[in-house]
Amino acid sequence: MKKPNTSASKRHSATSAAPNGATKLNGTKQSRNGSAKVLATSPGGRLKAIAPEEASQSCTNPSQLDWPAFVLSFPFSYDTLHCNNPWMTDLSDEKRKPDHAKAQVQFLQLYKFMAAEALVYLLPAGGSAGLQDLVYTANLGVVLEHLPEKNKVIVSNFTSAPRRGETEVGVKFFESMGYDVQVAPTKFEGEAELKHLHDNVYIGAYGMRSEKETFEWMEQNFDMKVIKVKMTEPYLYHLDCIAFPITRENTLVCTELLTRKEIAALEKETNVIPVTVDEGFSGICNCVRMSHSVLNSSHIHDLKAGTEEYKEELRKNRKLEDIAADLALEISYFNLSEFHKSGALLSCMVMHLNRHSYKIALTA
Repeated sequence: MKKPNTSASKRHSATSAAPNGATKLNGTKQSRNGSAKVLATSPGGRLKAIAPEEASQSCTNPSQLDWPAFVLSFPFSYDTLHCNNPWMTDLSDEKRKPDHAKAQVQFLQLYKFMAAEALVYLLPAGGSAGLQDLVYTANLGVVLEHLPEKNKVIVSNFTSAPRRGETEVGVKFFESMGYDVQVAPTKFEGEAELKHLHDNVYIGAYGMRSEKETFEWMEQNFDMKVIKVKMTEPYLYHLDCIAFPITRENTLVCTELLTRKEIAALEKETNVIPVTVDEGFSGICNCVRMSHSVLNSSHIHDLKAGTEEYKEELRKNRKLEDIAADLALEISYFNLSEFHKSGALLSCMVMHLNRHSYKIALTA
């Protein structure tokens, strides 16, 4: 793909693709005496049966469930009127204008795939006029995975002016779900800026959309360690653009954008898999892990073979597929071209309520 200052088409993409060999859906089964049992996934990824009363008594919110849970937001209020990142300012008003019907179809393709494997909540915010980016729930907040009760949500304190109204939506939603909710006291833009590695260890990004003080506050109040990295590339302004924990032990990182000190700190906690800045521009880190799949947006099928953009996208896809294959994972691609018009990729559209997928044992 072309460099950001010479092309506005980098993220105007689309690919389809249903994966092969997807994990089976959790559900229910009948026992011999006719009573229903809930199917949950074991750490090895296999289904196990538990009694309904056991499931209901052990969980008080979706983060505590023994299967993946996420929050998405249907793009009722999606728009591109306010340019709040360089991808958008590179486009003319006409090229930036979304096709809302197409955006809804693309969203539903992602939603249907995820809902077949996980509990997926849709943010009840159909009338949120003016909140053009509400569909990007990765910025809504973060559930602190390391806390044993899994009941703490930190809702975002947005830097981006068009997004500040989302804070109230997030607080109301999570309070209605029974979570203990706090709004970050300083600037913070959700799990897109804070990635869980293992135990109480996270990566946090500051310098553009979030402030370092936010992570210091988290460390002081929630018994957690945050490896802080400074964002420096305007087109890669959230952490999910430059880092993706693909397993508990391995993390894709755009090492070219970090200092030696930052890389060394990460290497103490995770196996760093280097990716290039150009691969970052193409969205190699903007992934979501779900069970044995890695979800990613690609536009390879919409590009003309032989063009530079096609070659860049192909390189990104092959690199991601090679990494996934080495870890016994498969890749699932989705057509999200309408959302690329606002500078967004797949990881932007998904908020984790838990990280259950990372508990699944992988065998090549």
